[in-house]
Amino acid sequence: MQEANAGRRPSGELEASVLAALWAADGRALTPAEVQRDLGAALARTTVTTILARLHEKGSVSRTRVGRGYAYLPVQDPPGLAARRMRTELDKSKDNDRGTVLARFVSGLGPDDEKVLRDLLAQAGSPAQAGSPAEDGAAAEDGADGGTGRAASRRGGDACT
Repeated sequence: MQEANAGRRPSGELEASVLAALWAADGRALTPAEVQRDLGAALARTTVTTILARLHEKGSVSRTRVGRGYAYLPVQDPPGLAARRMRTELDKSKDNDRGTVLARFVSGLGPDDEKVLRDLLAQAGSPAQAGSPAEDGAAAEDGADGGTGRAASRRGGDACT
């Protein structure tokens, strides 16, 4: 089975390449033919069109009618898209697992990222920064102590893997 997938690209690579081409256009909407040209890859225009249509269905790009087809624009910049993907993954978790998911995410952060997150939470006036319990209590049960949740997640023996 590994041999059959040897020539395949990693999941999401084409979407990432198409988005990169759109971001490089600096606010100018691109048609599938223009994206294909900018990628410089041996991709069929129909493949690029399919990728753009999927990105549109996901809400990652907007499109406007140009002749018989469409021209596409990214809806968000790269950091905005990454944040949206993180929220989407969090939303996939069960309501009672959100605290666990967040605690494990935070426990996997390096010191620099942890500091950035703490600073951002302080700027937002987050209840977690003030030391108050989480809204649903799930984070407290999972050991999120208003700080990083690091020690508690690791203590529980089920830290990020």
